[in-house]
Amino acid sequence: MSKSRSQLVSSLLLVAGVLVAAPPAAGQQAGALTVVHAGWLLDRPGEEPRTEVSVIVRDGVIEAVEDGYVERSGAEVVDLRGRFVMPGFIDSHVHLSSELGAGRELDAVALNATDVVLDAARNARTTLMAGFTTVQDVGGSLAGMTALRDAIADGDVVGPRLRVSGPAVTPTGGHGDVNGFSLDVMDLLTNRFACNGPDDCRRAVRELVRGGADVIKITATGGVLSNTAAGVEQQFFDDELASIVEAARMMGRKVTAHAHGTTGVDSFLEAGGASIEHGTYLDDNSIRLFRESGAYLVPTILAGVTVAEMAEGADWMPGPVRDKSRSVGPLMLDMARRAHEGGVRIAFGTDSGVSQHGVNAREFQLLVEAGLTPMEAIHTATVAAADHVEMGDRLGTIEAGKLADLIASDSNPLDDVATLMEISFVMKDGVVYKR
Repeated sequence: MSKSRSQLVSSLLLVAGVLVAAPPAAGQQAGALTVVHAGWLLDRPGEEPRTEVSVIVRDGVIEAVEDGYVERSGAEVVDLRGRFVMPGFIDSHVHLSSELGAGRELDAVALNATDVVLDAARNARTTLMAGFTTVQDVGGSLAGMTALRDAIADGDVVGPRLRVSGPAVTPTGGHGDVNGFSLDVMDLLTNRFACNGPDDCRRAVRELVRGGADVIKITATGGVLSNTAAGVEQQFFDDELASIVEAARMMGRKVTAHAHGTTGVDSFLEAGGASIEHGTYLDDNSIRLFRESGAYLVPTILAGVTVAEMAEGADWMPGPVRDKSRSVGPLMLDMARRAHEGGVRIAFGTDSGVSQHGVNAREFQLLVEAGLTPMEAIHTATVAAADHVEMGDRLGTIEAGKLADLIASDSNPLDDVATLMEISFVMKDGVVYKR
């Protein structure tokens, strides 16, 4: 970030109370030598935890993991001998710039770009403090979210490491396009990445890459929260799906698809898509396609539970949204169960922004309710999610050479995964943000 841009971002975020030149809870800055004494260390989720282990951190990177409580000359010692230490969690599907509730529909016309990025910065900080040191924001403003991503990376803002997609590539009138307003208003607010036909869809992908998108998100089917009675089945034509995946591949990007109905899920997987967000109605054929392609499912059970709960008491929900919330939301838990039993690769994602920011860890409880063990649930948010967001060489485990993202709980989550709702220690890139 240029000096002038950094100063501008810093000034705006200071006003919002989210700037951190030096995190209030931080005991050291990146670059210092730190030794973390862990009473229990889940260094490789999927394998048994170790006891009485030291993690040596230098310049924000894990230098070594050694048995026993060792010391290093000049190092700060972080005492977590009474706590359960894990890799920082990864949420593969968030919307930092918004949160579902009454009045949200008017945000598109009531908030300006600065309002949106300041809200996103506040929610980013909340998310980090909940133990999520990396997130993938799929669907926000391209300019705003890339600026926030870079400000976090530069240390100007407290938040998780951020990957962004920008707005979803969507068919005109589809789930990712504007809906629910008068035609005149929709003409003004329409998503510039709404596309029609293979050539136009290639254009949309290329513009997103030009603007700095790390990943391409599309809406392969209708959605629950779009204020239109267009269902939740396939909305792109097959040749459009193929053109999106091909254009993204040629520019070094993977494509993930919002998809509920099997027509959209299956068509996208057949087109070579990398992952499905939601997957509510997946069936045996869908599961076969997942296994054959190696694609990930990001089940976002928490989003389904949240909208189903809201639909019973939220008078502000438009009729089509309430109807879809009641019919689709309750199905997502069973979907995750069937996917897990069928051997589908699952990466953790919550769709936070539909649910409240900071309660992301409730998804662990829902995954366990869907049949995963606590260890398997944690694996989805560490090893699997790191691979899914293309950062498996740097994140997901606690081992030499990887980034020093460590979190801790006061109790063993393998005994009760609900303890992950209360993370008591957060380190990202060797900097302590919460202890």
